[in-house]
Amino acid sequence: MRQLGALWGKSRQKAGGRINLLLSHLLDTAAVAEQIWDNYLAPSTKRILNALSQGRGRLFFAWLCGVHDCGKATPAFQRVDADGADAVRRAGLSWIEPVVQKARWRHDKAGGTLVLRLLKEAGWEGEQIAWLWPLVAGHHGTVPSKGALLGLRTGRGEPQGKGPAWARVQAAVVEVFTRLVGFADLADVQPQRVPSRAVQLQLSGLVVMADWIASDERHFPGVDDLADVTMQGARDRAVKAWGRLGLRGGWGRLDDPTQDAFACRFDQTPRPSQELVLDVARRIPGPGLLIVEAPMGEGKTKAALGAAEVLAARFGADGAFVGMPTQATSDPMFSQVRAWLNKIDPELTRQVALLHGKRMFNKEWQSLLDGSDADPDSFYGGIEEDDLYGLADSPFGGEGTAERQAPAEWFLGRKRGLLSPFVVGTIDQLLFAATRTKHVMLRAAGLMGKVVVLDEVHAADVYMSQFLLEGLRWLGQAQVPVVLLSATLPPAQRSAFVAAYLAGAASAETFDVTDLPPPQSYPSVTAACLVDGRAVYDVDDAPQWRPDLDVTVTVLPEIHGADTVEEESRQAENDLAELLLDRLAQGGCALVIRNTVPRAQHAYQVLRERFGDGDVRLLHGRMTAHDRAEGTEECLQLLGPPGKDGTRRPERLILVATQLAEQSFDVDADVLVTDLTAIDLLLQRLGRMHRHDGVARPARVRRPEVIITGFAPHGEKAPWILPASEAIYGRYLLLRTAAMVCAADGGSWSVPSEVPRLVERVYGDATDVVPPAWSADEQQARQKWTAQQEERARSAEHFLLTRAGEHTNGTLDSLHYGAAPGSLAEHRLEAVVRDGERSLEVILVREDQRGYHTLAGRWLGVNGEALSDDVVEEVLGATVRLPSKLTEPAERELAPLDGWRSHPWLKHSRALKLTADTPTTLGEYHVRYDEKLGLLVDGGSRRPPRRRT
Repeated sequence: MRQLGALWGKSRQKAGGRINLLLSHLLDTAAVAEQIWDNYLAPSTKRILNALSQGRGRLFFAWLCGVHDCGKATPAFQRVDADGADAVRRAGLSWIEPVVQKARWRHDKAGGTLVLRLLKEAGWEGEQIAWLWPLVAGHHGTVPSKGALLGLRTGRGEPQGKGPAWARVQAAVVEVFTRLVGFADLADVQPQRVPSRAVQLQLSGLVVMADWIASDERHFPGVDDLADVTMQGARDRAVKAWGRLGLRGGWGRLDDPTQDAFACRFDQTPRPSQELVLDVARRIPGPGLLIVEAPMGEGKTKAALGAAEVLAARFGADGAFVGMPTQATSDPMFSQVRAWLNKIDPELTRQVALLHGKRMFNKEWQSLLDGSDADPDSFYGGIEEDDLYGLADSPFGGEGTAERQAPAEWFLGRKRGLLSPFVVGTIDQLLFAATRTKHVMLRAAGLMGKVVVLDEVHAADVYMSQFLLEGLRWLGQAQVPVVLLSATLPPAQRSAFVAAYLAGAASAETFDVTDLPPPQSYPSVTAACLVDGRAVYDVDDAPQWRPDLDVTVTVLPEIHGADTVEEESRQAENDLAELLLDRLAQGGCALVIRNTVPRAQHAYQVLRERFGDGDVRLLHGRMTAHDRAEGTEECLQLLGPPGKDGTRRPERLILVATQLAEQSFDVDADVLVTDLTAIDLLLQRLGRMHRHDGVARPARVRRPEVIITGFAPHGEKAPWILPASEAIYGRYLLLRTAAMVCAADGGSWSVPSEVPRLVERVYGDATDVVPPAWSADEQQARQKWTAQQEERARSAEHFLLTRAGEHTNGTLDSLHYGAAPGSLAEHRLEAVVRDGERSLEVILVREDQRGYHTLAGRWLGVNGEALSDDVVEEVLGATVRLPSKLTEPAERELAPLDGWRSHPWLKHSRALKLTADTPTTLGEYHVRYDEKLGLLVDGGSRRPPRRRT
């Protein structure tokens, strides 16, 4: 007992001034796990743990979380703190310091090695040991291979603890801890079943969560006398800490929603397609995948939220994650989810986290925070060994307050956002959980136990889709209900989603879905789940809510072959202006969508000359965060649903935009002009036209019309297509889309009825889509496209959480083998899951002889140090994303202002300094910012945008 009372778990510097004994920290963590069980875990997770341990799920979970740090009972750890090391030596435990110091043996690996030995000695079955040791060895964020635990060979066994004294005290730590928690002995702990690999990953994340909470020195100060170490004392500390941190779960055990629940939640009776989604959610025989395909404006997201409530009640989910394609689409969804939860239980609106890199600009999110200046990552009681080996990067957070309307601050620290009960964010958050990166188990734990809803899933390109499919595998294996939404989903993508989810559910490498029936109509729902190892499908359809729009299709050929690119561009914009002068002669509102920012800027300039400043607006991704937000809000007010806020629809307006107007952008244009794009995206753009009822439209634009440009038909020959568009979308899909457009020129499409047929024709295998004279060009383009698709899919494999051929593995052994060392910041993770050339965000500031000003002109000081709260908001509002061609010179030449280096939000932000009279030079480029046009870049060599295929 003397030696047991000497082993320390937290040094006095990290435990409030007194050493915290190792046994005390293990019990603290176990007691926190009990709080997680009582107040946080989803009913579905509790059922799984109870099934593993013959109804003793709570006890087993507490033991599992607490035992994680048993590896600290080794010289490798005990030597790190001088005071602690002296006490351990005085108790009769020794080591050869130079050998241990050189070995760099970490306590997480030491713990994995220790439980391998102790569980075997206790008589555990091999399959139970095999899945449990990785949770101990991986609790600092990376799971090693079993081969990496051969630490006894490192430094002749000294780092692990050599000799009978170390063996006895290590066994005593685990055995005493086990008995204090509530088991008879270590043999009594053995589970009866092996959980799925996905559940193991979830439990691994929950172990980390419990450890981090128990490492908060404010709530768990040191206990340095073994006589004071008790389980009851740990429980008292844990209860107080949980309450002070303001942590809680979601809706807990949810009653089945009543038949009128949808009308109560959304103040409307469900439309036929929405009722179908709810019916399928009610009758699916097990946790599974629902794919909802319905037109733009049909109300898919409301149907998905209603289905999430049904699925959560049926299968024991405790919250929801709603993933959107972009940050801009996440913001309105955040408001919608909070309104939905308010109808279920007003207290739940406090538990919704907004999770994306620009949430600081969301006014609703800002208003919900309590104004605390505490860094959510500043109170983690990291230990010296972590600092030595670069592990202290996942620290701990602050307390909630009674006034706080957002989730507890603890949930808002690094890597913990998905652990919030309800989360709205970009789809990237799910994609991150499918990467072989450090602390991926925390992200997995945040998703598992929830219902997952993903919108606009067709927007994932082939590279992103690899991570989405990997994520669906893990969710399927974890039996997480998933709802996918799309207006324009290619059939092959639908089958791939189902196959990935069912392969995960079956713990198989692949799953044959050739017997999956296709939808017979539109809107439709495809549901799939696994029952007794067999796929069960439910494919159904419903009448659409609104009658078809008879959309006139018009081709506006783009003249090319002029002497210069500038002349070609000027001619194209003049033709556009002449067309709009005709269409808007009686008034009306037009939306012009260009495929590149420079092309949108040029169109805006020409149209402004012809129509005047007041009738033309511009929106694109190279505007500052402030200007883009203000412009978006203005356009939504002017062109949004009628009567919403009393704003009168303008008599004439032209909005020029890029792809950001393609989806989840609730504007209603009378006429649409768009560059040629792939058919599914073209149909998405059509969804921004004649969208709302009750809009008075001039006679000239009373019938919806889409005018497609950016290409030029050549009679019998294959068309010329704008090179920038080919670089983004690929010639193959554009050729097939152009064929569909040319065939309809002068005629019309019935939208949305024809949406599935049009998408199937372009994305399917039909060989008669293009005219015979184009077939050779199409075949060449297809070969190139196929090769690029395969290469991009292969390029994602290195980052996927599971390597090819390892989806049938039964444990987490070697999960992080081959992963990049260390942690990745979120912007680096985005580069992992989104293919394309890297781009950077910078903050624009004005520079003169006196010092710096904000972009709007407010004084920042000689070094940028004048940073009151309102000034910081203005500074951040000048954030803009640079084109990828400026990434290298920006990384090389730009840095934070000297006055920003101590500010938590600005210290990592690069400043781009602008002067009043001359453009700023960045590498070989000249950069300036225009309040109307946005960022303007001149000079350098021309190169097309990165391909999107």
